[in-house]
Amino acid sequence: MEYKWVGSDKNYVDEINILHLRNNLVLGRFGGNSSAGQYKNEDGCFIWIEREWELVILLDAHDSAQSAELVIKSIATKKEEIKTILQLPLKRVFQEITSFFLNHFASKEFLEQCKMIQGETACLIVVRKAHYLWWLSIGDCILALHHPELSRLGEYQQNHRSFYEWIGVNSTFHQEVPSYNQGVKELRKGKTHIFLTTDGLIECPNTDYHRMEAIFQGFDTFSNQESVYYLLKEIKKKNVRDSTTIISWIVHNNKEATMPSDFLKGVR
Repeated sequence: MEYKWVGSDKNYVDEINILHLRNNLVLGRFGGNSSAGQYKNEDGCFIWIEREWELVILLDAHDSAQSAELVIKSIATKKEEIKTILQLPLKRVFQEITSFFLNHFASKEFLEQCKMIQGETACLIVVRKAHYLWWLSIGDCILALHHPELSRLGEYQQNHRSFYEWIGVNSTFHQEVPSYNQGVKELRKGKTHIFLTTDGLIECPNTDYHRMEAIFQGFDTFSNQESVYYLLKEIKKKNVRDSTTIISWIVHNNKEATMPSDFLKGVR
């Protein structure tokens, strides 16, 4: 299953939209309040779900949505190459997918296309395969996880939210050394909630969604779809201007995760 969207196609200003896709993956969109001055939406996403993995790309552009459109269009043309990589053995897949995206964004052809558009975009790419999560983060979109073993220790956000990093006219990949952060996370045994959002949610005034634990509270009581709707309804009520796009899904892992040696000896 594949789904693509850019805010220039449908902006969802004053409108909450919830789309329930395969694998219990929910896409939530709110274009911001026109009463607060909003009139456009420059977010975008690319969602690709297969039996053994999910690949999602979340984009938050500015000046125009053209940079988000370019990223989605360019990635869509590379689908067969990406699929081949994601079907590799687990030991190879994340190293290969990292090289693919870094080479793609730094390629002469892509950078020439960047010069022809207006604006730049933050870009967060996430792949879940088996009991591992990989990400490449350029800019300030957010990736967070909820699992009892992590939340007990206060761990939610996975990527480093970084400013002055984009893809587009002023691309970090135009520099001699591009700036980005990337990582791989072993998922804990049991249910893990994977949550991506653009910054409209966490920067909404008069809310505490800048704290990741506040975002996840409702999901303990309500369904994934209901909880995403509630988050967007709340920021709409608070008259947020900026658009918000959320991608949220649940992964179940039956494999034992890494534990400290003294725990395994029964010390604690």
